[in-house]
Amino acid sequence: MKRKIEVAFLLGVLLLVLPLQNVVAKKVPEKTPTNKQLKTEIKQMTLDEKIGQMYVISSTGDVQQAQAAIKDYHLGGIALFGTDFENQTRTQFKQKTSGLQKSAQIPLLIGTDQEGGEVSRLSQGPKLTNKREFPAPQEVYQKKGLKGVTQETKQTAKILHDLGVNWNFAPVADVTQNKDSFIYARTLGKGYKKTGKYVGKVVETTCKQKVATSLKHFPGYGSTGDTHTGIAKTDRSLKDFKKNDFIPFKAGINKGADSVMVSHIIISDVDPKLPASLSPKVHHLLRQDLNFKKVIVSDDLSMGAIQDYSKQHRINPDVAAVKAGNDILLSSNYADGIPAIKEAIQNKQIPEKNIDQSVYRILKMKRNLGLLKESRSSVMYSQSKIKKVTDIVLTEVRNILND
Repeated sequence: MKRKIEVAFLLGVLLLVLPLQNVVAKKVPEKTPTNKQLKTEIKQMTLDEKIGQMYVISSTGDVQQAQAAIKDYHLGGIALFGTDFENQTRTQFKQKTSGLQKSAQIPLLIGTDQEGGEVSRLSQGPKLTNKREFPAPQEVYQKKGLKGVTQETKQTAKILHDLGVNWNFAPVADVTQNKDSFIYARTLGKGYKKTGKYVGKVVETTCKQKVATSLKHFPGYGSTGDTHTGIAKTDRSLKDFKKNDFIPFKAGINKGADSVMVSHIIISDVDPKLPASLSPKVHHLLRQDLNFKKVIVSDDLSMGAIQDYSKQHRINPDVAAVKAGNDILLSSNYADGIPAIKEAIQNKQIPEKNIDQSVYRILKMKRNLGLLKESRSSVMYSQSKIKKVTDIVLTEVRNILND
């Protein structure tokens, strides 16, 4: 008799809870959430959900695998590469980005590297752009100046937005006139001030198309070695960086850049032990000296420089990146990284308030791109809580019936 009463009670709770999903969805108006609402939502998120938002994973080309990871780990975004664009029609590609978005409880940041020239993901999918070419910034600037840069940037951003890509990991704010440097072809090939004007124009134009930008690679590669293949150091003084390399980054920040990507170089005069992406001192420079208040994103943590450093020093790069002050990690190591970060928080190595601040910046970035609406951002947590209650009730009913 007691068991029947318990089952009846739990089923009664379930009958009361289930209709609330539709009620909640109907009653919340469709408008942009305020800062206060974003903070309230963060308080409602679990620690796993918050840490998941800090991850932007690299696509492997397997959409179903990505969708499962996004759903299971509450991931904040995905970076698409050349293989994702190959042999795709516009309809197919838009279905892909739409499918990825549907797998996310909170809308995704879908990013790619579309710099133009040798780093041009759109060039991998000629069907997407009617075989349009995407010249390097140097070529555009030499032929048509900043006016040409504006036109090219606007057209590129429109294409990305139409395809469902809302974050371009560009422009390159690095400066070098050393033609032998690995980064030279990706830069404007001009001095600091001209590069600053170029960066500002790209940021301003891209933002108008509701596509986010990322200034890279802070604090500036200069003629430093390539961190894709291993650790690279520079002995240049901090004074030199402030006087020169910071100019393009300041220009982009002043024009409203959504994010800054931090490189993996080691700057001996700032932090001789840690790569920039893992260095609290470098992040402090970005926050304090450049007064940057938005999203800081690490360069890809699977690159040679970080993998070599992590093995040598036996550290988890994802944990170190969060400790340094990155809001977003470009990392596909979420299965190991999320539990490791969670453990670091529980062990008081990372303050949870730092995670909250990062997620707040991320949600503001998503809101500014038009990804978050009050109806969706508020309902998703309400529905999430309802689902959790439903799951608990059903589990209890099964347990009672099995006793």
